Amino acid sequence: MDAKKRYYDIDWLRVLGMAGIFLFHNARFFNEEDWHVKNAQLDFGMSVVVAILNQFIMPLFFVLSAMATYYALQHRTGKEFIRERASRLLIPLIFGIFVLIPLQVYIERVSHGEFQGSFFDFLPHYFDGWYGFGGNFAWMGLHLWYLLMLFLFSLVTLPIFQRLNRSSPSGFADIFTRPFVVYLFFIPIAIVEMLVNLSPETIGRRDFGGWSPLTYLVIFFLGYLLMLDERYRPAIERVRFVSLILSLLALTIGIMLVLAFDVSTHNPLFSWVRAFNTWMWLLTFLGFASRHLDFNNNFLKYTNEAVLPFYILHQTVIVIIGFFIANWTLAVFPKYLFLATVSFIVIMVLYEFIVKRINVLRFLFGMK
Repeated sequence: MDAKKRYYDIDWLRVLGMAGIFLFHNARFFNEEDWHVKNAQLDFGMSVVVAILNQFIMPLFFVLSAMATYYALQHRTGKEFIRERASRLLIPLIFGIFVLIPLQVYIERVSHGEFQGSFFDFLPHYFDGWYGFGGNFAWMGLHLWYLLMLFLFSLVTLPIFQRLNRSSPSGFADIFTRPFVVYLFFIPIAIVEMLVNLSPETIGRRDFGGWSPLTYLVIFFLGYLLMLDERYRPAIERVRFVSLILSLLALTIGIMLVLAFDVSTHNPLFSWVRAFNTWMWLLTFLGFASRHLDFNNNFLKYTNEAVLPFYILHQTVIVIIGFFIANWTLAVFPKYLFLATVSFIVIMVLYEFIVKRINVLRFLFGMK
């Protein structure tokens, strides 16, 4: 692929994906699974929304991250790339772990009846044990786990990606850019899903956005493959409507397996349906974006720069506001709108008037 050509639809998908993550975490306040803080009234409809978004929202981000990695490696050495990844990923992660995330852990402990006292009383206890293993210290940054995982993936895959850049597998692309053959990329996802499900308490844990880290690694690798040959893009675009139909069909089958037939999410059949469903959604988004969103404007320039700091801030803001409105006597949907609206305003005010304008904070939030 021509390294000089920038495809703006990838940037648009990052912005739209961030909007999806924001709406997803607002819904987590209301769904029936445990979270850092919960509304007094839980809602099955929100559980369905969360379950659907879980199928593709973080896989989409890893595909987009792989595509951004391709561009970064076109004009950086390996050392320059790792240095840039550390600045953009590790610095915000460390800043979040020590500055933003303690508030979330405090609210979780208070709202779950596990701590009494002020935030400043709690701070010394933040370093008591490891979060996820009975303690408080959020070593993965809670929702910032994505930054940690992406940095580790960048380290692990760098030698492979550099080799692929030097000798792009055109023969491989000859096969997989034929009509509908790119659909077969779902097979490695399904195989890994089956393998990790053999050990649900270790490598099969789904604490990270509903998927195993190994599954994300495969999706990340597949996203990079899609950038190695210019023929993938039109091939995915041509089948976008079929991809959408298959996405909806696979999603319906997955819901029926769980709700109507009580099939476990660790069942091998469900693993194949879920992998196929996820890959179809990814191809749907990539195909329609390629067709309709390959353009730039001032809105995209602004929002594209804001995506990372918005991501770093958003869940902490949602959790804090949720904590104060949890017991309000208000129906679920109006409260969801209130939570999402107020959270969005607070995040954007913090970004526009503080983070964006102070160079030290720009650095700490991974901005240039």
